This record gives sequence, structure tokens and C-alpha cells, in this order.
Amino acid sequence: MLEHKTALVTGASRGIGRAIALALAEDGADVAVNYSGSAEQAQETVRQILKMGRRAIAIQGDVSKEEDCIRMFAQTEEALGPVNILVNNAGITRDGLAVRMSGEDFEKVLDVNLKGAFYCMKLAAKGMMKQRYGRIISISSISGVKGNPGQINYCAAKAGIIGMTKSLARELAGGGMTVTAIAHGDLASDLPAGLPEKVKESALAQIPLGRMGKPEDIAYAAAFLASDRASYLTGQVLLVDGGMGI
Repeated sequence: MLEHKTALVTGASRGIGRAIALALAEDGADVAVNYSGSAEQAQETVRQILKMGRRAIAIQGDVSKEEDCIRMFAQTEEALGPVNILVNNAGITRDGLAVRMSGEDFEKVLDVNLKGAFYCMKLAAKGMMKQRYGRIISISSISGVKGNPGQINYCAAKAGIIGMTKSLARELAGGGMTVTAIAHGDLASDLPAGLPEKVKESALAQIPLGRMGKPEDIAYAAAFLASDRASYLTGQVLLVDGGMGI
């Protein structure tokens, strides 16, 4: 479905980002794997994609720095061709109660999670307007929809992604481009090691489908949004959360 397409996935060395990169490759896309500090993990993602017979490269870059984003897009185009699919996945957390959170921790999360998505959206949109085709997909969170105590910075960034998605979708409408977001729920991989069973049970009780999400759940949704099967879907936020948002 994605043959002859080039995808750039930020924060793709592990977790959701790696799963998305692999899902896009499975559907035929060549993939640029962005990472910030996990070089070996990024190379492992590349190796798995190459085994599928697709092209892939790893590109180091801090998405909170516009100059890094510009270089990432240039390197992707040089090695794989113009970016047809962008997945904004890179993100960090610096959790803490609002009354105790430092301005630095608030700003750092917004710099990476929100400003980084903006820089990449901007660069992708410029190239896609020339191609008159493109898919921009950003990873938000149920926390950006409902809020979450102890994550005022993260929730602000993820809510901001939803706003940017809707705004850019309107700006690019009619040009063969779609802009969407995925708000994921709790993932089993995000649970701290050694978490008491009662806490796990309490978390599961909030999920109607009765299980934690997996990175692959988010990845398959992203692959759908990247495909032509989703060509009439833009400005939308797909909740992949097991029903938490009901």
C-alpha cells in the first residue's frame, strides 16, 4: 500500500516509534529512523526494516532544535527521496505536580513534544505542497484529551498537538495532503517495573477492553492513516485507547 513512499518517523529507535517504522515498512515504505541518543537501538530498527527488503537509514537529531530538523529532512531526501509520510512521535516526560514543577521541566517537555512536532510539520508541509501529496501523523495521548495529574507539561504538549493537527489540516486541505493525530491510551510497556498488582488492576479497570495497549496497536493505526484508504480523513484525532475515552 505504501510502495514508492518515503516515511520519516521521529523517535523511532524503540517503543511506539519503532513499531510504527516497522509497520510502515511492512506496507512497503522506505523509512528514515530518527533518534536522539539511542544510536544502537535505532540501527536495530534499521536492520529489521532492511530485512523486509525496504530501504532505511538512521538519522540522529534533536527535534527541539530547528536546525536538526532541517538537516533530518535533507538527509532523508538525499538518501531515500522526498518525505511523503511524516510521523511525529518523539517525546519525553518530566512528571511532577504542578505546584512543584520547575519552569525548566515544563519548557523542556513542550520543546521536544510540541515545538519539535511543529518544526517537522512545517518542513513536511513545504515539501508535500510541491508534491501535492502527503500524510502528516502526530502521536498525541489520551492525557491530552482528558488530562492527567502530575503531567501538566505533557498534557499541555499533547493537547497542543491536537490543536496543531486541526489547524494544519485546514491549511493544507484540498492539496492532496491529510493531517491527523493518534491519541493513545495506557501502554503495558510504560508501566514501571515492580508496580504493585493492585495498581495494575486499578489501571486496567479504567480500560473497557480490559487490557493495556501495545505499541503495535498504535502502529497499525498509523499505517492506516498513512495509506490511501484514509484519504478522506483529515483533521481527526483517532483514540487508540481500548475505550478509555468513552
